[in-house]
Amino acid sequence: MSLADELIKLEQLRERGTLKPEEFDRVKAQLLDSGGPLAQPPPLVQSLNRVRRSSGDRWIAGVCGGLAVATGVDSWVWRLLMVALVFAGGLGVAIYALLWIFVPAE
Repeated sequence: MSLADELIKLEQLRERGTLKPEEFDRVKAQLLDSGGPLAQPPPLVQSLNRVRRSSGDRWIAGVCGGLAVATGVDSWVWRLLMVALVFAGGLGVAIYALLWIFVPAE
């Protein structure tokens, strides 16, 4: 259950009179202080949010250099993978272009 769902349920309990105003305020503060399930994004989302295009290790736009920093894999491996994907129906060009557009620079 998300934090928003829990707050809505809490509000409904208060409106029905099941919770006193003091109890409502205390439980709401606990929910907001703990951050609920939305406070800490999943590890995959956290690692994706750290990806930045490299300003130092770049040939075209720094996408492969940024992926290298984020993953710990050498940038030449990412470049080789992109070139291999170019020859696999042009998928590498599409992926690189999307990353160039959507991944922010350092």
